Amino acid sequence: MRFANVYAGYLFWLLALLIFFCFLSFRNRKKMLNKFAESNLLNDLSFSLDNNKRKVKLILFNLSVFFCLFALMRPQWGFQWEEVKRKGLDILIAVDTSKSMLAEDVKPNRLNRSKLAVKDLIKKLKGDRIGLIAFAGKAFLQCPLTLDYSGFMISLDGLGVNTIPKGGTSVSSAIFEALKSYEGGLNKYKILIIITDGEDHKGKVINAAKQAKKEGVKIFCIGIGTKEGELIPVPDNQGKNLFLRDRQGNFVKSRLGETVLQEVGLITGGGYVKAAGAEFGLDLIYEEKLSKMEKKDFEGKMRKRYDERFQIPLAVALLILLLESFIFERKRTL
Repeated sequence: MRFANVYAGYLFWLLALLIFFCFLSFRNRKKMLNKFAESNLLNDLSFSLDNNKRKVKLILFNLSVFFCLFALMRPQWGFQWEEVKRKGLDILIAVDTSKSMLAEDVKPNRLNRSKLAVKDLIKKLKGDRIGLIAFAGKAFLQCPLTLDYSGFMISLDGLGVNTIPKGGTSVSSAIFEALKSYEGGLNKYKILIIITDGEDHKGKVINAAKQAKKEGVKIFCIGIGTKEGELIPVPDNQGKNLFLRDRQGNFVKSRLGETVLQEVGLITGGGYVKAAGAEFGLDLIYEEKLSKMEKKDFEGKMRKRYDERFQIPLAVALLILLLESFIFERKRTL
């Protein structure tokens, strides 16, 4: 036997309180009657009442409450195997981990804000497989497509600007890595979400987007940062933040490059959203696009479906209440 609603067992404390209350009530009633009259006189006054039957009625009432609470716990025994089918999309999320993502024009910084937004997205997914790609000068598959959302979260938490040793920003490498990561099957269920400041230093983005379109991959781009740009804080050996400089010693200012991201979204039939303040853009993409797309049927799994047996204790409780209603406290008179 197993219980589907184990937490209902805590209600048995209420039953214990009810029994205690009935006991106190019965005892106080007896004390008050003894103060009202002597025992011989009480027997004459209450000759038509049967105290034993009153006790039986209280016991039956509490017993019926016990079986009602037992039914609330939903006892189950016996089971049947059933196939559970799942529908969803294959979603790869590519996160830019270049040093420019340390810019703080989006709080706390571009990279950490991106990670928080992805975590919020995971809460909305139901049956979709999710994977993670980190990219800078090149791309790497951090987490393959999976239904293990907690495992995905661990990979996401591990992202940092040192995840990819090669510097720069290559959006095209993220796209090509995604194309390698998708398994076979129908193309219309493949989604790639790229989160970046859009400063592509390697080129080849448009060619990569056209290849993605041929393979049926829709790419949604989220641009994070500002057009005005922001200096990039980089910690030194002592842990103090210094601003990144180029080879000539000039401060490097990272600016959002939207044009290429807009083109990628347009070519692949996806879209582009600029992250702004509290509205990052992932929620908008999911609500307006992904949640309305046709879902892929994945291979079903077998699981046990336990048979509900709450009807039995509930029926017992009703029978006890019915029996209690036929017990009268008055004695039969000839």
